[in-house]
Amino acid sequence: MEVEEASETRTSSSALPGEMHFVHSDHAGKKRKQDPQPEAVIRVLENEEEDESEMMFDHMKDSEEPSNKRVKPVAKSNSLTGVLTPAKTPALKRIGQSISRSISFRTEARPLPPAHLRASPKASVFPRRRNSQCWSDTVESHDLTAKEIKRQEVIYELTQGERQLIDDLSLVKKVYYEPMLKLDIMTESELGQIFGTLDALIPLHQELLGRLERLRGSEKTVGEVGPTLMNWFPCLEAYVTYCCNQVGAKALLDQKKHEKRVEHFLRLCQESSFSRKLDLWNFLDLPRSRLVKYPLLLKEIQKCTPPDHPDEDTLPHALDLIQSVVSEVNKKTGEAECQFYRRFLNYSDESQRISEIQLSRFLYCHGELKNNKSQRLHVFLFELAFVLSRPGEDREGGQTFQVYRQPLSNALINLEEIPDGEAGGGGSFRGAFTGGNDKVRNCFRVSSRGRSKAQSYSLQANDSFSKQQWITCMRQAMVHARDKREQSSQSQLPVHADPDLYHIAELRLSSDAEMAEHTSR
Repeated sequence: MEVEEASETRTSSSALPGEMHFVHSDHAGKKRKQDPQPEAVIRVLENEEEDESEMMFDHMKDSEEPSNKRVKPVAKSNSLTGVLTPAKTPALKRIGQSISRSISFRTEARPLPPAHLRASPKASVFPRRRNSQCWSDTVESHDLTAKEIKRQEVIYELTQGERQLIDDLSLVKKVYYEPMLKLDIMTESELGQIFGTLDALIPLHQELLGRLERLRGSEKTVGEVGPTLMNWFPCLEAYVTYCCNQVGAKALLDQKKHEKRVEHFLRLCQESSFSRKLDLWNFLDLPRSRLVKYPLLLKEIQKCTPPDHPDEDTLPHALDLIQSVVSEVNKKTGEAECQFYRRFLNYSDESQRISEIQLSRFLYCHGELKNNKSQRLHVFLFELAFVLSRPGEDREGGQTFQVYRQPLSNALINLEEIPDGEAGGGGSFRGAFTGGNDKVRNCFRVSSRGRSKAQSYSLQANDSFSKQQWITCMRQAMVHARDKREQSSQSQLPVHADPDLYHIAELRLSSDAEMAEHTSR
């Protein structure tokens, strides 16, 4: 059994070099690393800002992990990556360990090196390592079938995932939001825009965690879980507001990182043990990543549920419900993303401002591609338009996109996939994409049809996967745009009236005598 996390396609609103963003699928989960060395003291500001540094230290020191924690060597570790002798391992635990290795939702950090002793061994509020315990580790023995053991493992993974998310969101509030507000690193308004409604998500997930824990019986097994999930999933509509806000939040955060104090604070936090080497945006994106995992978890529970189990009737409905919630969140987020990027398009000529851009309601995808001049472009595939742009900054450091060449209507696009190794456009094309070699890789050509002046753009993706994603999205956009254009044309066709009814148009409110005269014609 293997559960794969969805691949991201959406939620980041600002593309890093070589990164592509797809709107209607999701990517979730980043490897969580640990800090190989314990941190001593966190200093937030420069040396001359002694008073604020003292405040920062007092606030952050509770988050430090005691450095006198002993860690077993890798060879003796009882983690999922350890190897236990099959002959001496109970059958129940062997099955559980095999299952937990196949479920890829939890991330494993390497064992910590021995640390120096400290005077105050205070327990860490935010441990740098994740608990890799699986359900079979929590029970001594059970008379369960292998299929039921798998089912309990997935439900336990669902429960542990809720607990970890709550811990991470609490960490974000305590370690990032509160210190930055207290030290005036950002204004309250800026922090509110970046963090959005994250604080409201904590009690929401605490509620589900409490319900799941109450389902565990005295033997630490969960019977029926479907009704609990069905009753809780509607609460996830709160994610619409949070995810829609992320589009502008990411842009503002990237802009504020250019300020020295903000960059210094965020860098120190990322280098500290509590962050597990994750930056602030990794934490802010965790709720959306968690959202897209629910359908995957439910499918796994459904696979392990026997036909005569009470959940057999409720789980399909719960799965339909969570999939509709995810679709709605994706749709609304796509609309917010479309409006956001459309505002930051700069046109060098009015002819570039085609109506299809303004009429588009969502983005299929956007990201970096190279043209045949080896120029890096940020490309947007809107609902009805294909737009090439050059990223830049305004006077305040905000991101802008200068429209490059003429945008194309998706209804008039021709798409040509260029096979790897094909010359595809002459020596200049080969030289730009391959550095003089004869092989051309991960390229495709987009051209317009039906226009007096044809446009053609040869583009190269970063890898074969990105190329296929672009081609898939573009084919969907072409079909959708042509269908929509055809529907619009049909709705504008003149309606021919029945000649026998022409005389009705001549009727007006009048006397009975005039009405009788009309009807006698």
